[in-house]
Amino acid sequence: MRTNRLLTLAAGTLLLPLLIGCDRTTTDHGHAEDAYVAPPTNRVDIPAAVRSNLGITFATVERRRVRETLRIPGRFEYLPTAIREYRTMLPGRVELLVEQFETVRAGTALYRIDSPAWRELMKEIAETKSTITQLQATALSHENLFLAHKLQEESVLENVVIWSERIATLETLKNPSSETKRELVTARAKLSKAQSRVAQLQELAAEHQIEQDHNRAALDAARAHLDLTFEMAASLSGLQIEDLLVVDRTISGAPPAWLTMNTIEVRARTAGIVESIGVTNGAWIDTGENVVTTVQPDRIRFHAFGLQSDLGVLRDGLTATIVPPTPTRSGTAIPMDQTMEGIVQLAPAANATDRTIDLYVVPDLLAEWARPGVAGQLEVVIDESGATELAIPLAAVQRDGLVPVIFRRAPDNPGQAIRLEADLGLDDGRWIEVLSGVGEGDEIVLDGGFQLMLATSGTIQQGGHFHADGTYHEGEH
Repeated sequence: MRTNRLLTLAAGTLLLPLLIGCDRTTTDHGHAEDAYVAPPTNRVDIPAAVRSNLGITFATVERRRVRETLRIPGRFEYLPTAIREYRTMLPGRVELLVEQFETVRAGTALYRIDSPAWRELMKEIAETKSTITQLQATALSHENLFLAHKLQEESVLENVVIWSERIATLETLKNPSSETKRELVTARAKLSKAQSRVAQLQELAAEHQIEQDHNRAALDAARAHLDLTFEMAASLSGLQIEDLLVVDRTISGAPPAWLTMNTIEVRARTAGIVESIGVTNGAWIDTGENVVTTVQPDRIRFHAFGLQSDLGVLRDGLTATIVPPTPTRSGTAIPMDQTMEGIVQLAPAANATDRTIDLYVVPDLLAEWARPGVAGQLEVVIDESGATELAIPLAAVQRDGLVPVIFRRAPDNPGQAIRLEADLGLDDGRWIEVLSGVGEGDEIVLDGGFQLMLATSGTIQQGGHFHADGTYHEGEH
């Protein structure tokens, strides 16, 4: 009831000039004189001023595969790889370095964390390096002692050879003198002492060899521990090990970088936009908490929700068109011709509760209006070999009672529109087949057609015109 009242009020407003009078003259007695009545016509004047005031726009009649087009609702969303979370690897106090919605480049510092656990790690690195230095010194001393003992052993072995040869010579003598016998006894004593010394030196050398092996194993373990600790530090800081070891050569005696890092700066791995900040500035947070989330706005896809009943024609690899949610060209709406193309990919599993299946399309080229959360429709032509039909946007069709009406822009006069009873066929929910009355390339009123229908309702055979203020009047000037 309320709708009927509004339509009546709108029609009355548009037909207000009839009550005021236009191109009619009055007598002194106030009676209207008969005016010239134009021949019947279904044309309506729509000069530039009227088109502007009524927001009239046009759509071109084009050939489309309306019968073979499947239309599926959906929305844009980020690709899974377009979202990156920067979580804390250590507990500590956070200092934010970026603002929400700020554009960042790869390497931009996002936040700084002051963590006692980081200092403990640096202390562990320092202690491990000190242990390595001590083990290296111990290894060097054992190596020197081992070499010294080996040299002594060689020297004593020479004495063993000498005394052995002397004893062999003395023992070959026949009828040795008492002096020779005493010399033989002394030589044997010297040989025994030298052999004993050789045994001692070999035992000492073996002990040093064992100590050296133990020391080498400990040194290898300490070096491996240091490497792992540096890898851990690099992972926590987001730096390379070479960056941690770098030394400022311009400063004499400058320590390596890791020794001067009291805090960790977390930097962006990829360019993007700061979508959200999960903590307040200066807050103490635990390990694993999300501090900053960045997104790459150009890495999005269209997520549509197809019916399982259409699985007979839906398949991977179909070409699809993503269209704006509103079929209009007027006002601030997204123009209907700003579409995007892509290839359909079906989800591996369907939704048993909703009886739907998810379809994904990554646009070949993004339009300006594409962003996560924006709704749209997916046009899928299920048979590219099917015949095309003349079609117009469904929104261009008006209803005058039960009669479908369209307004064709006059080919011989762009300032006029011709009202036609539409001869329509099938539609796909957005475009509708036109069986007669129009040709390919004709312009059809899209926005503003409802006002034209109200102004001409029940007066199809009467001519009329609009004033510059958008009001309508029957007849000629």
